[in-house]
Amino acid sequence: MQSLYLLVPLAPLLGAIIAGLFGRRIGRVWSHRITIALVSVSLLASIVIFFDVLKGNVFNGTVYTWLVSGDTRFEVGFLIDQLSALMMIVVSLVSLMVHVYTIGYMHNDPGYQRFFSYISLFTFSMMMLVMSNNFLQLFFGWEAVGLVSYLLIGFWYTRPTAIYANMKAFLVNRVGDFGFLLGIALILFHFESLDYRFVFEHASDITDKKIELIPGVEWLVITVICILLFIGAMGKSAQFPLHVWLPDSMEGPTPISALIHAATMVTAGIFMVARMSPLFELSDTALSVILVIGGITTLFMALIAVVQTDIKRVVAYSTLSQLGYMTVALGASAYSAAVFHLMTHAFFKAVLFLGAGSVIIAMHHEQNMQKMGGLKQYMPITYWTMFIAALASSGVPGFSGFFSKDAIIEAVHFANIPGAEFAYFCVLTTVFVTALYTFRLIFMTFHGQPRMDSHTKEHLHESPWVVTLPLVVLAIPTVISGWFIGSIVFGDYFANAIYIASAHDAIEKLRVEFTGIGGMMIHALSTAPFWLSVAGIFTAWFLYSARTEIPEKIKYMLYPLYQLLDRKYYIDELYSWLFAGGTRTLGNTLWKYGDIKLIDGFFVNGAARIVAFTASMVRRFQTGYIYHYAFTMIVGIFVILTLWLK
Repeated sequence: MQSLYLLVPLAPLLGAIIAGLFGRRIGRVWSHRITIALVSVSLLASIVIFFDVLKGNVFNGTVYTWLVSGDTRFEVGFLIDQLSALMMIVVSLVSLMVHVYTIGYMHNDPGYQRFFSYISLFTFSMMMLVMSNNFLQLFFGWEAVGLVSYLLIGFWYTRPTAIYANMKAFLVNRVGDFGFLLGIALILFHFESLDYRFVFEHASDITDKKIELIPGVEWLVITVICILLFIGAMGKSAQFPLHVWLPDSMEGPTPISALIHAATMVTAGIFMVARMSPLFELSDTALSVILVIGGITTLFMALIAVVQTDIKRVVAYSTLSQLGYMTVALGASAYSAAVFHLMTHAFFKAVLFLGAGSVIIAMHHEQNMQKMGGLKQYMPITYWTMFIAALASSGVPGFSGFFSKDAIIEAVHFANIPGAEFAYFCVLTTVFVTALYTFRLIFMTFHGQPRMDSHTKEHLHESPWVVTLPLVVLAIPTVISGWFIGSIVFGDYFANAIYIASAHDAIEKLRVEFTGIGGMMIHALSTAPFWLSVAGIFTAWFLYSARTEIPEKIKYMLYPLYQLLDRKYYIDELYSWLFAGGTRTLGNTLWKYGDIKLIDGFFVNGAARIVAFTASMVRRFQTGYIYHYAFTMIVGIFVILTLWLK
């Protein structure tokens, strides 16, 4: 079985190497055939491993020892348990569908082979992250997905906007990763080990240890470690205020949007916090921080999605909001609900992203929804798969998103951690906003009168099968994956993979009330989230299908609010002024006063002036006249005698 564990990450890596180094020799067709075949191997191996884990066969061991320093070992190893097995299937399945989809979306792109190499390499990096059993390998996978995402977001490197977007993503993630690295460094310092098992077993030994970050102000070491690790998650999973990179990353090709923003990179932070539950459960302060940050991200990013007109950006801000849901669940100690929503979200969000890409293909790469409309009759497969995903995203009973989102809302309602009330208000309000912006996208894109130009309208047709097949395949788990909530969230599936302190019993309270998926759906009909979802869908229909003139009137009536949302709360402008502008100002100041005046003016030119002045004085005595030399000798003897006698 250990050979199978190695096959999961190494198969996509082999595909990346072949397509990247030999892509021109083997051609476009064989590049996608080989990479798709090897990702399929990874998926099949993941499925076999998943069923093996269900039998109770958990693996935690070292594959390769990289370095030994004293008693500390730096290793490559795998932890294969219920959490990692589930993530492996989700990542490999979505990745495989994205690989197939890419054949149709990128068929005319000159970087075809390079693109397949990148996405296979990304899959390898993500697999190394989720399968790791130590912080060294976790950090390797963490940085690797960040590096490959930089390459993918800026794939069309001739576009200035793409270069700006990938640089922005890289720099913002460096901020989060710096905190993440400090957290790992503190773990190594206090535990003298990077192995998960050792750290988790001895975590309670440092619960009373304190550290002074500011002289005179003491913090619990475990709280500092958890907050630093979560800062890394804030960057990778795009949580406020480190969320600004994700919407701009839409500059990359659409398959990347689905791969990075649905099931892989942005969920790495959620996975990491769930994996670190034995640490986070020891710090209520860290959990409160997570609750508040998640709540802010959930609501405020959803509001921005309501005013977006770019179809991909609507889905991008939807991703930010849904990641906020997962983060809130982590803060409420509902780790199983967070991972379950990670899984369901991966499927319906991948459908929305890939469906948006299908629309963009049909519209000749037009992304403005104001220039669409009436596409339902031309693109029925794309429409119905996106409609199913919209129902799941809005939390309509029976679809996957309903079960995971409802579990999160109820868990936050039962949570006893400070900040839970604020988070509950945010996640409950966002139910209405989510349904509104999701079905706004559906009605503006597929319903009503066509608003595109005549040339585009004449050539409208459904996308090829390599585009629609992944949509259909992913639409199936979009419907049925939520039905497994009983065993995954309320059962004992995560019993050995996730730790929850007895004081944080929100999931336990939900488990007592759970009566099956049928009972959950019937009960939902009398709850606020269901009616908020219905209200959001009805509002979207009324404003964007029945009375399409009203949104423009509302826009002018509430123009300051619209401007605030359209400019994304001016956070980008703030960062640009404060950090980019501040760095430029600091650089110019150091250049003018540090470089020119201090270094060049004082040290370099000053030294030259001193030498020149000294030389000008000395040469007055170098005249060639004997009496001048005699006078100099007398003065010199006089100075020496004076110093000696003194």
